[in-house]
Amino acid sequence: MNVRIAIFGAGGVGGYFGGRLAQAGQDVIFIARGAHLQAIRRNGLRVESIKGDFCVEQVQATDDPREVGTVDAILVCVKSWQVVEAARAMHPILGPATFVVPMQNGIEAPNQLATELGHTRVLGGLCGIIAYRSEPGHIRHIGVDPFVSFNELDNSPSERTERLRQAFERSRGLSVTVPLNIEAAMWEKFLFITAISGLGAVTRMPVGVVRRQPGTRRLLECAMEEIHTVARAHRISLPSDIVTTTMGFIDALPEDATASMQRDVLERRASELEAQNGAVVRLGAQAGIATPVNGFIYHCLLALERRARGEETG
Repeated sequence: MNVRIAIFGAGGVGGYFGGRLAQAGQDVIFIARGAHLQAIRRNGLRVESIKGDFCVEQVQATDDPREVGTVDAILVCVKSWQVVEAARAMHPILGPATFVVPMQNGIEAPNQLATELGHTRVLGGLCGIIAYRSEPGHIRHIGVDPFVSFNELDNSPSERTERLRQAFERSRGLSVTVPLNIEAAMWEKFLFITAISGLGAVTRMPVGVVRRQPGTRRLLECAMEEIHTVARAHRISLPSDIVTTTMGFIDALPEDATASMQRDVLERRASELEAQNGAVVRLGAQAGIATPVNGFIYHCLLALERRARGEETG
């Protein structure tokens, strides 16, 4: 049975995973905007990928959710700072059983979505991919074997997670899992992405340089150790060797890999700083945990972030 799926945000994440679902025959509707939307409508969605290039020629896409009708599932693929705005725009496509899956890099999206839409509609979720929109209508996937993971926030088995799992299972070029503990899985991703995003943005260097220099390599480890400590303080159980295993994953990334937050900072766009290093600082303070490395990264980038948002003009 097909699942009718709305993709909120058709950038690197939404374009790739939504494109793979559409390629597999799922009923997919992209919520996009601007030149990207116009290019998709005109020429289809083109994806250049290390897992095989493809093009979805007949694409359902709109910038007005009121045109969509109700859907079974919504994948939230916007930036973390756009989650609340996206949630408020979803109401026209919500049916009685519609559920929502966040794909953000941070760990706060489920609570944000639940506040706007109700707790019972929201799953926990995450994904892994290095991809970006290279031009309107064109997504480039350059690194990481793509995966998606999701589950009920209480980790209970459900028919809706199984239906979505099967939809992804039929798609090429990705893997799908339903973790036994979705919150821990989200924190594992958070630990990884926050460290490489922050250090990449501060140094302005790709991951190959950051991991090769002894000083910045140690800073990566320290940033992740802080996140691990904060996780434990918030009763999130992560593997004791999580920093070591994550460094192994970082060492396997392409030499020129960059994180999306890093690219946004370097291109002077609003970024996910608050949802990543900023969240570590906030959650650490709540638990009485010092986070000096993440604090240094956060405060070094904060003026740039405020300028990108038009809050700092000096």
